[in-house]
Amino acid sequence: MRIAVLSRNKALYSTKRLLEAIRQRGHEALLINHTKCYMVMDHDTADVFVGDHCIKNVDAIIPRIGASVTAYGAAVIRQFEMQKVFTTCGSLALIRSRDKLRSLQILTKAGVGIPRTAFAKYPSDIDYLIKQVGGPPLIIKLLEGTQGLGVVLAETKTAARSVLEAFYGLDAEILVQEFIKESKGSDIRAFVVGGKVVAAMKRQSASGDFRSNLHRGGKSEPVKLSRKEKETAIKAAKALGLQIAGVDMLRSERGPLVIEVNSSPGLEGIEKTTGVDVAGKIVQYIEESSQNNRDPKKMDKVGV
Repeated sequence: MRIAVLSRNKALYSTKRLLEAIRQRGHEALLINHTKCYMVMDHDTADVFVGDHCIKNVDAIIPRIGASVTAYGAAVIRQFEMQKVFTTCGSLALIRSRDKLRSLQILTKAGVGIPRTAFAKYPSDIDYLIKQVGGPPLIIKLLEGTQGLGVVLAETKTAARSVLEAFYGLDAEILVQEFIKESKGSDIRAFVVGGKVVAAMKRQSASGDFRSNLHRGGKSEPVKLSRKEKETAIKAAKALGLQIAGVDMLRSERGPLVIEVNSSPGLEGIEKTTGVDVAGKIVQYIEESSQNNRDPKKMDKVGV
C-alpha cells in the first residue's frame, strides 16, 4: 500500500514514528505537507497537487493537521475523500472535534459524561452563570485554546467574575466548566484506534498547576483503565466520528468525565510512557480496514 502522512513537520516525533511504522510493515511511506497542497476540480476530477506534481495512487492518508490550519487541512482531506482514498480522520470529524462547544454538545447528545459546562456569548448575569456550574472554584476555557493554553482556574467568585469580564470584554468565546476537585490535578489519556483502546496513561500536573498537559510540565505513568473508562473513551471517539483519537478524561465521584477528544493526538507521550507501539497499531488498523473494505467516512453521519 502507498500510505501518506499529512504533516507540516517531518521532524516531529509523531510524523517520524508513523513513517517508520508504515515502512516496517512493508508499505510505501509518503510525507505530504498539506499546507503546500492545492486542489483542482472539474466535473469528473478532484486532484491534489504540490507544485506541478499531481499526487496519484495513494491508498490511505493519516492526517496530522494542526489546529491553526484546521479548515484548510479539512479541505485537503475532503479532496482525498472525493478520490475514495481511505483516511484515518474524516474531514467532517476533524472540524467537529476542533470545535470545543460543538464537540461537547455531541458528547452530551450521545450520553457521554462530561463536566457540567456553560456557554454564553454575552451573559446578562455572570454570577448566575457561575452558579450554574457549581462554582467557585471553576474552570474557564477559551474555545480556541490548545495544549492547556487559554485555561484558567478561578478559585473565588471575585476571581471568576474578573476573568469572565476580561474575556468577554475582548469578545473572546469561552466555556465555563465545573471543577472536579477529586481528580486532584490529574487526568487520563486513552488512545483509541479503530474502536479499541490500545494504550492509556495517567497525567499528573506539575506542582502549583492544575493542568496535566505534558507540554505544561506534567508527568505521566501507565494506567489500567476500568471497563467504564474504556467504554467511555470508545463511545466518545465514536460520537465524534473519530477512528483515531486521544480521549482525555477525569476520574470523578460520578464516573469518568470527558474533557476533550483530540483528533490528532501526539504519539511521543503515550508511546514513551506505555511502551506500546501506537504508530504500528494505526498502520495495522489501516491494513485491516482496507481488507475489510471499511469506510470511516460513514462515521461522519453521526452527531450534530
